[in-house]
Amino acid sequence: MKQLVAFDLDGTLAESKQQLTEAMGEALADLLGVAHVAIISGGDWPQFEKQVATRLPERADLSRLWMMPTSGTKLYTYGDGRWNTVYADLFDDDTKAKILEAFDAALEATGFVPEQTWGERIEDRGSQITFSALGQQAPIDAKEHWDPKFEKRKIIQADLKQRLPGLSINMGGATSIDVTKEGVDKATGLAKLADISGIATDAMLFIGDAIFPGGNDYAPKAAGMDTVKIRDPQETLAVIEAIVACQK
Repeated sequence: MKQLVAFDLDGTLAESKQQLTEAMGEALADLLGVAHVAIISGGDWPQFEKQVATRLPERADLSRLWMMPTSGTKLYTYGDGRWNTVYADLFDDDTKAKILEAFDAALEATGFVPEQTWGERIEDRGSQITFSALGQQAPIDAKEHWDPKFEKRKIIQADLKQRLPGLSINMGGATSIDVTKEGVDKATGLAKLADISGIATDAMLFIGDAIFPGGNDYAPKAAGMDTVKIRDPQETLAVIEAIVACQK
């Protein structure tokens, strides 16, 4: 039996940047009744609050929920009636400027400039810089069709790795690329959570849709953690139901 079940967010618990469905919120509440739950994803805290925190039923035991925005470079826990920051590992201004310049150069060099975008394409999340190819407010249908096999982003990622040595560059979501400090990924985030929570990584299970080399869910598997690769939130729902049934 696992003491903690960790999840990616977009593509795993919810569609890209969409709120949890009512069924998923209820399923997570059931899971929180039998185990700790961590959510670790590239989005920043406002996205977590909108997609997850406001969608859980009142019966959910929030004291067992660990929220880890920006690939685990931030941690929030619930106490005294509100969400509190445990830590936030932020970039300095010089590094941010270097990353932004590298994105501009990489996009020009690779030629992947879409005809239409929705909102800003690059977002400063403090501890992570995220590139969204079609913009932060792009509709799901457009995002799903832009790079379904990650082929375009693999080319941009390879270019960025040449321009940003010493930083971690991973693909996430449907159209995004996340840049964090060197060695920062979901495996290191969960290892840090193990230290804080007292729950060993071998007592954790990680569930994500991008568990493949280069995907931002791959690091826990590469680190030897137990993982489950899913296709979409519907499959995640079935996995949660099975875990709850086994844990009772």
